[in-house]
Amino acid sequence: MKLHPAEIDLSLERMTRVLDALGNPEKHLPPVFHVAGTNGKGSTSAFIRALLESLGKRVHVYSSPHLVSFNERIRLGSTGKFVEDERLLEALEAVEKAAAGQSITFFEATTAAALWLFASDRADYLVLEVGLGGKLDATNVINTPLVSVITPIAKDHENFLGNNLEDIAKEKAGIIKRGRPIVSAQQTNAPHRVIERQAQRCQAQIYFSGQEFVCWEEGGRLVYQDEQGLLEFSMPKLAGHHQVDNAGLAIAALRTTGLLSDIDEQQSCEKALRKAKWPARLQPLYKGDLLKLLPESTEIWIDGGHNPQAGEVISSFLADLEEKAPKPVFLVSGMMQTKDPIGFYQCFEGLVSHVYCIPLSSTNAGRPPEEIKAFAKAARLKASQFSTLSEALTDLNKKLEKLDQPARILFCGSLYLAGELLKLNGTPPE
Repeated sequence: MKLHPAEIDLSLERMTRVLDALGNPEKHLPPVFHVAGTNGKGSTSAFIRALLESLGKRVHVYSSPHLVSFNERIRLGSTGKFVEDERLLEALEAVEKAAAGQSITFFEATTAAALWLFASDRADYLVLEVGLGGKLDATNVINTPLVSVITPIAKDHENFLGNNLEDIAKEKAGIIKRGRPIVSAQQTNAPHRVIERQAQRCQAQIYFSGQEFVCWEEGGRLVYQDEQGLLEFSMPKLAGHHQVDNAGLAIAALRTTGLLSDIDEQQSCEKALRKAKWPARLQPLYKGDLLKLLPESTEIWIDGGHNPQAGEVISSFLADLEEKAPKPVFLVSGMMQTKDPIGFYQCFEGLVSHVYCIPLSSTNAGRPPEEIKAFAKAARLKASQFSTLSEALTDLNKKLEKLDQPARILFCGSLYLAGELLKLNGTPPE
């Protein structure tokens, strides 16, 4: 952090300088699936990885942010596991030496270290997730991706990407490269037009969900169809209807590369989607220390979603649960200062009994609990504030013990909070 005062400062100049000093590892990578978008990047990347590994491929994965351990950002294909401390330290020292005391941001240094590791470790593919935006993101040093993948685009990080969907989409579409295929989720009108125009400029073939391919659930199975034919898979284990769309995007990404084109490959991947894991995205907790702090029958979910589009997805999932098994629902929520709390909390009107507003202990950029409470109330939800997570859990425990039925709790609003909870629960990402 001392090498650059601003944590986020979108530019490729610093990145290019450091990569040159490192011997240009970005030019010595396996074929790259480059994934950008607002929501669903991590889940889509997890599905791509699961499908590739079911085909017997070794897969590097770069994602952010981490939840509990920094090592989560870099998964090496040779082991299928997060990078070990010793190798991570070696990579970071190489980046520090290459930077030679000159300015480089936290994310740029992390990305350079990851690319250095990926170039020196054998794998068949790299799933590379954009950090922020796309055009000026540190990962956008890849000139010839195997395929560019764009998940749904919505408003988020407006202070860096723009105040309207068209400007945000222009940044995301910056990962599109000349002559390289693009697979996109269904988009609203403005992002759709932007992506389409950029694809035309780059003479790149584009495949839109809902047009060139479709994916849906039928009879407890996931069904995918494009001009090549129809495929069936086991349903994803990841919760929520939106994961069908994310899985379809991942399947389409492989199809554009020529994978999943024959019956043997299809059979190998039949159960792949059930193997995909992506923590803190509608993740249920069935064991761990957190459960000991609440009544035994309490149902617990964790989700790091933090913008209105994520709120819509999460609330839709809760509504489905409520229809199948009605229970009082409580939110325990913290949020960053850069997010849209009212837009997020409005999605839960009529679904949630109470919001427990807490600070984020792992960052100084979180909103104060009293501020979150005011936003939750402005969204017409009942809310109360607490100075710590522990205080909130103590109060919530007392309230739940007085209920005559089990309750459903959702910890939400921030990936920082999700990481705190997974650490507290003793169930960090694996």
